[in-house]
Amino acid sequence: MFLTIANVLGPRDIARVQKKADALDWVDGTRTASGRARAVKRNLQANLRTGPGEGLHTFLMDAITSHPVLKAAAQPARFSRLMLSRTGPGSHYGPHVDNAHVGAGEERVRTDLSFTLFLSDPESYDGGELVVEAQGGVHSAKPAAGDMVLYASGDIHEVRPVTRGERLACVGWIASAVRDPQARASLFELENLRAALGTKLAADEPEHLALEKVISNLVRRWSQD
Repeated sequence: MFLTIANVLGPRDIARVQKKADALDWVDGTRTASGRARAVKRNLQANLRTGPGEGLHTFLMDAITSHPVLKAAAQPARFSRLMLSRTGPGSHYGPHVDNAHVGAGEERVRTDLSFTLFLSDPESYDGGELVVEAQGGVHSAKPAAGDMVLYASGDIHEVRPVTRGERLACVGWIASAVRDPQARASLFELENLRAALGTKLAADEPEHLALEKVISNLVRRWSQD
């Protein structure tokens, strides 16, 4: 999977996040990396467990978890805690694969899907593309601020070196209730069909109920939670 989801945050929300990010404590990103990732990670990460950080974490999590396209595509069961990443000139995150689990204790989450929510205007920095080697080929993304890229955690990916400006992004992981990627893709297609039918058929037409039945029964069949 490689999916760009537009407008997870609007311009006013982006400005709010950027302002609050400037007041946070930032640490070396290698503190949260392990294995090969530690050797190729060169960025800064914010402490989101302080008072201001927790407030920002809650704000971002609410926006992410409530987005209908993300819910339809990921079929989420659990979300990891979020990380805020800052990548400046000369910094990058080389090719790596995400750990199978992140967090510890009650916060431990299996990583089926990863996401990057871009928080900087792409014109404000050079480089910093998110590059993912998926089955369909190599994908490169540097979307508008407020857009999110969703991709399989098991795919090799990297953040290319930033050569000018600063790249601010929010990253996190999802444990999906539907672990089979093909099943998730089929459900996403059906959800897109349901949205399209909503614009063409009256709400009381029987096709809506029939499609809802199919989706619900497939979720029951495929869900692991």
